[in-house]
Amino acid sequence: MPRILRIAAAQMGPTQRADSRAQTLDRMIALLEQAAAQGAQLVVFPELAFTTFFPRWLLTEAELEEYFETALPGPQTQPLFDRAKALGVGFYVGYAEKTADGKRFNSAVTVGPDGTILQKYRKVHLPGSVEPRQGSRFQQLEKRYFEYGDMGFPAFYGPESWGAPVMGQLICNDRRWPEAWRVYALQGMELMVVGYNSAAYDPNGGDTEDQGLRTFHSQLAAQANAYMNAAWAVAVAKAGDEDGSGLIGGSCIVDPNGRIVAETRTLADEVVVADCDLDLCAQGKEKMFNFAQHRRPEMYGLITSRTGAEKPARG
Repeated sequence: MPRILRIAAAQMGPTQRADSRAQTLDRMIALLEQAAAQGAQLVVFPELAFTTFFPRWLLTEAELEEYFETALPGPQTQPLFDRAKALGVGFYVGYAEKTADGKRFNSAVTVGPDGTILQKYRKVHLPGSVEPRQGSRFQQLEKRYFEYGDMGFPAFYGPESWGAPVMGQLICNDRRWPEAWRVYALQGMELMVVGYNSAAYDPNGGDTEDQGLRTFHSQLAAQANAYMNAAWAVAVAKAGDEDGSGLIGGSCIVDPNGRIVAETRTLADEVVVADCDLDLCAQGKEKMFNFAQHRRPEMYGLITSRTGAEKPARG
């Protein structure tokens, strides 16, 4: 009997710095309800979904506090959890986490249809810098505001009502690093969920990448890694113009052959839905990407022993 999971990519348009948390929660609940009306069992929201992408700003400690959650669900986010549970729909959502001992992470959780948090993930591949770039209107200060994720890449099972898929979670820049996908795939991953807030321009100040190229790269990362790990992938954006800073869209649902089966067409709040046959993963896992038969980890030592590239010695 096929395991069909209906998944919704719930892309969000821009969230301005002046927008209240209540306004943003209302939008998210509206997207959740649209997805549920189309029969979705799992709804995927973006990275840092509850707020604007605040790492673009140089903030004081007092200003920074308002963007972080000390508990999830908390007073401001409980309505989303309550509505999802009432609808019997699960979701993935990215948020800024502050721990009891004061550490800050760019985090995400996947929540089951009964409102239970199935697994938390903390972003590993933080882009940007610690110190602001002089003369830049917008920054990329994730390394300043967040610590590197300390949980690794823990795969987990979705509920039986979803077909009990083995799932993985990533956040934004993580999706560009094939090592992360492969660690999940070595745990049998069948479904990857990832939210992002990706600039429509080069956040490091260059001018060689436009919105079209960055959207292409975003989808390419999801398609290539879905294929090479024989898994479904759902990659979801917060898009549009946030206080003059552009974010790409291109949210998509990708099958285990790397084909986009649903994608958004706007830079606004938008829901797209696809029926994901989890058993389609078997083709790749049993043949081309049968790891047990074909991987040669003894040859891959540089992957974990070296960080930066080093050219070979000349003969």
